Parts: sequence; C-alpha cells; structure tokens
Amino acid sequence: MKRASSVAVLAAFALLASVLPASPGIAASRLALSPVARVWSEPSAGYGFLDQAILHARRTIDLSLYELSDPTIERELIARARAGVAVRVLLNADYEGRYENASAASTLKAGSVDVAWASAGTIFHAKYALIDGDAAYIGTGNLVAYDYPSTRDFWVEDTRAPDVAAITSTFDADFFQRNTAPLDAGGLLWSPGSTSTLVTLISSATRTLLVENEEMDNTTIESALEQAARRGVDVKVVMTYSSEWSAALSRLRQAGVRVATLGPSQIYIHAKVICADCSASGGTVFIGSENFSVASLDYNRELGVLTNSPAAVSTVERAVDADYATGRAAS
Repeated sequence: MKRASSVAVLAAFALLASVLPASPGIAASRLALSPVARVWSEPSAGYGFLDQAILHARRTIDLSLYELSDPTIERELIARARAGVAVRVLLNADYEGRYENASAASTLKAGSVDVAWASAGTIFHAKYALIDGDAAYIGTGNLVAYDYPSTRDFWVEDTRAPDVAAITSTFDADFFQRNTAPLDAGGLLWSPGSTSTLVTLISSATRTLLVENEEMDNTTIESALEQAARRGVDVKVVMTYSSEWSAALSRLRQAGVRVATLGPSQIYIHAKVICADCSASGGTVFIGSENFSVASLDYNRELGVLTNSPAAVSTVERAVDADYATGRAAS
C-alpha cells in the first residue's frame, strides 16, 4: 500500500513537471545548436550574397520557396541550368501559391529549370537554397524583389555537413512529394512541430529576450513570453502594427513585455527571430521562416536554425534593438 502511494506521488510530480515550463538552466541545456558561417540583415545587406552563390554553383542548386518573383535570380537560375548545373526549384502551391508563383514557374520551366509544385494541402513557407551540397542558405524572407528595400529579414549560411545533408534529404522528399518527416540535425528547426523548441529557447533566457515576428497568434508562444517577463527577463517584442495582433500584444504588455510597433512608413517587420540573452559576451538566436501562429508552427513546412555564432548574435541584436528604438510603444 505504501509503495503504491509512493508511485502515485512520483507519477503526480512527473505529470506536473511535464506541464510546467523548464527552469532557465535546464531549458538552455536542451537546445541543439548549429554554427553558421555568415549572416545577413535585410534590407541593408541586399541579396548579392545569394546571386553570387547561384552564379558560382558548379553542380547543383536546390531552392524551396514560398514565393518567388525576382527576375534577376530567375535569370541566374536559368543561366546555370543551361550551363549544365542541375537546378531544381520547389514552389509553394497552397494558399494562392499557384497564382503567386505562376509567372516564375513558367519562366523557369522555359529555361530548362526543373520546377515542382509542393504538395497540395500544406503551405510550404520555408525559404532556403542549397548550393553544390556544400552550403545551405536559410532565410526569413521571400525572394520577391519588390519587397527587398522595405522589409526586415535575415539570412544565414550554414555549411555544417550534417545540416546540409539533412536539408538536402528533406528537399528531395518534398520535391517528389514523398510526404516523409524532415530530417533533424544540429540546430535545424523544422515545422510542423517547432513550438516546443521555441518555448524552450524562450524559457532559457535569464536576462533578455529580443523578438521580431510578422504574426502573434499562438497562445503557447505568447504565454512563454509572458512568463519570461514575469520572472524578471527584459522582453522586447517588435512588430509592424496590425489590428490582428492588438489583443495579443495588449496581453503581453500587461505581463510586463515591452512592445513596440512600427507604422506603414517604416520598415516592415517580416523577420522571425528570437534572441535570448544576447550581448557582447554571447547568446542564443533563432532565425527562420516560422511565424508565431498555430498554422506556421503546427502545420506548415517551415525551416529555421538555432545558433550561438557571434555573428548571428550581434547582427540580430543590433537590428532588433534599432527597430525597437524607432517603433512606437504599444498602448
């Protein structure tokens, strides 16, 4: 009887532990990270890095994109295909994707590029490029030239071999609509199913959190940000103003989160980043395609990366702090 009682008590503690947020130290130790070779902050950096990567490809180019409308990149892809490089482009078909990407698909197909539409019924929101099986470029931004000058986005170059191999394998499966789960490696963060890792990152913060996102429509993420502020973390959230997110931002502010919104004449916050405890001495950064919505985190195909590379930490910290300073405190 006493043993049964003890088992019941232990089970109760285990259940409680499974629903409570992890302590900051424990949360930080759970995160797998990947080094990134380089990082770019848009719009200041421009997309010349991607132009050069494409133009210097010698064997293969694979791109998975939510939206493509960049005549320069389209011409470069065609030029490399005609030069004998195996060029494959996977385009989102869902949520008006076939309409938005129709022109690019037609142009690329006419230029000998192998184009495939992603599986119907799933939004393929990831933005990445694979070059020669040696490097992966993972971004928050769509390749839409019209948006480049006015949009805050980030891109990273990941040359870690297991990461590139995992992304390549996942691209192959998605390109041929095999409907298999993406391969994990290092700090890669795939959706569906990325919510718990993002909550772990938020829970790992002990001093500061810097957050930019296009959407705020996921109660689990919002709750994690609120809990961070209540335990004394200085949490800053920066977004472009939209009445869609007003209620969520109001709840964050009531919990102690410092919220700033940017107006229509300012840079548009399309980035999806979290910077935990970022300073000159270190920190941990998430950069990826995941918006803070149930659809993005639980259903869409998304890709991001977690890293503590100093270049990523400093670049994201500097940009988000600058955006916060130019924003208006939410009321």
